[in-house]
Amino acid sequence: MGKRAKISVIGAGNVGASCAQRLAEKGFSDVIMLDIVERLPQGKALDIQESAPINGFDSSITGTNDYKDTAGSDIVVITSGAARKPGMTRDDLLKINMKITSDVTENVVRYSPDCIIMIATNPVDAMVYLALQVNKFRRSRVMGLSGVLDGGRLRTFIAEELKVSAQNITACVLGEHGKSMVVIPRLTMVNGVPLTQLLSKDKIDALIARTVGGGAEIVGLLKTGSAFYAPSAALASMVEAVITDSNRILGCGALLDGEYGIKDTVLDVPVKLNRNGIEQIIELELNGDEKEQLQESAKAVQGLIEAMKP
Repeated sequence: MGKRAKISVIGAGNVGASCAQRLAEKGFSDVIMLDIVERLPQGKALDIQESAPINGFDSSITGTNDYKDTAGSDIVVITSGAARKPGMTRDDLLKINMKITSDVTENVVRYSPDCIIMIATNPVDAMVYLALQVNKFRRSRVMGLSGVLDGGRLRTFIAEELKVSAQNITACVLGEHGKSMVVIPRLTMVNGVPLTQLLSKDKIDALIARTVGGGAEIVGLLKTGSAFYAPSAALASMVEAVITDSNRILGCGALLDGEYGIKDTVLDVPVKLNRNGIEQIIELELNGDEKEQLQESAKAVQGLIEAMKP
């Protein structure tokens, strides 16, 4: 299979380190984990590397504080940023993470001008939009973590409710990665059967509400942190789709340019992923109500985009 791909993960916190571990274990890439905290990425990388002979992978993982070591990356996963703390508004978080995402993106592009960028930093739709302004990449080369994670949560809850394998469920989640996300129950399938035929509207609404609050539920349980196992798994599956040139269709935050009647806004939509990044945005046939919900979701993201303007 030729030489292994090079993937850099920016941020060695819980999401970044878990993502780096999952990618190293998949064995198709060498991984660089970068953080501004001295010795943190080196320590975590060494710990993961020492698991290689035990778990049977040969890829290397290296920790660094220097962007030079990320040079020539095929994919860069950006997880760095502040987590939301109690009493912090979304706008507070937006301003802090704008600065971090801008700085990181500039450094990434300096050393890996041909890379594909995947962003997990919140609010993710706004951060993808910002990164595209900073790096001037084609929209196919920058995407956000959203639908794979939100869909994974919804599939988990449906599987528990119906007592079926989550592998038999496909979830249809669109829009903002946040409170105004749009779940389409009639296009959410359990082995080809629409969810609307299997559960009452009340039960479906409850599952959707739990999905929308999925991240907050975990923050509430952990008290001192936020989700990282499922987000890192979602990122790793996105990376794998690109590196293996698989043409998998996954839900990702993408910049729309007229699709779904929406322009200049980043929303979660189904996309075809391969070595070019986003090869195609899939447009679903939505009914009037669903279109309206998606427009409302777009407005929420547009509000964040406006708030970022100087």
